[in-house]
Amino acid sequence: MSTTKPRITDPLGFGRVAVLMGGTSSEREVSLDSGRNVLDGLKRRGIQAEAVDGIPALLTALVDRRFDRVFNILHGQRGGGEDGVVQGLLEAFGVPYTGSNVLGSALSMDKIRTKQVWLSLGLPTPRYARLEPSDDVGAAARRLGLPVVIKPASEGSSVGVSRVFSDKELPEAVAVARRYPGELLLEQLIEGDEYTVAVLGDQALPSIRIVPAAGYYDYHAKYVAESTEYVCPGLEGPPEREMRDLAVRAFRAAGCSGWGRVDVMRDREGSNFLLEVNTSPGMTSHSLVPKAARAVGIEFDDLVWRILETSFG
Repeated sequence: MSTTKPRITDPLGFGRVAVLMGGTSSEREVSLDSGRNVLDGLKRRGIQAEAVDGIPALLTALVDRRFDRVFNILHGQRGGGEDGVVQGLLEAFGVPYTGSNVLGSALSMDKIRTKQVWLSLGLPTPRYARLEPSDDVGAAARRLGLPVVIKPASEGSSVGVSRVFSDKELPEAVAVARRYPGELLLEQLIEGDEYTVAVLGDQALPSIRIVPAAGYYDYHAKYVAESTEYVCPGLEGPPEREMRDLAVRAFRAAGCSGWGRVDVMRDREGSNFLLEVNTSPGMTSHSLVPKAARAVGIEFDDLVWRILETSFG
């Protein structure tokens, strides 16, 4: 899909749209905020849209054949809509939806397996270790070399993420990450600038360089703080084109489609390192995909229209 030429011109062409939000994952509140914004944007464009909170409510609506397509803005796994479960459900009912399919959603939710795919294709990503509950975290950190990042392998929105600069910080970081189910990811900390690149259809939007006031883009900096600075485009000339190209390659390599966001670190020497793919990015007042779209003249209501267009395949 082109980011400059919409394919659907009549709002009735979308039929009845469910905006799937909320759910029961650790990212519920962010999803509700995103969903309300998406719903309002679709309605302002004349689209017949209705909020649906969570997977059980969606299932009831599908059985009753209340909707023709779904704008999925659930975040996270286990009750969120980014792990392939919702996608499989919708495909079983033959209902089109926004975002990646079962494979792309399930793979991208698992940061470790995504990194394995990228590495198999020669795409750059930080060195890492996969941690089982019984593993010696200190030994793994020493093998990688401090500083490192410890995070749950299958959570988003910086939930459970800690940066570790010394051995004494490891126990608390592990305890925070293990509040969440699944494996842990121990990852080399790339010291440099953090970027994100939104993908819409088959094109990358301008990169955004993220400059948090406290030096770390955590949950508070993402969704609460007003002091975080966003520079868009984050780069110029060949480095910008290189980062956008890398983001699209990484997105496709993970089996993703429709729309999403690829997070990248750029070290002091100018090398890029892929962190993760988000297949259902936030659409809150602080979110990054709307900022990138606005940089190329796509306002929020037009953006949600164009995302919904991707549900036509």
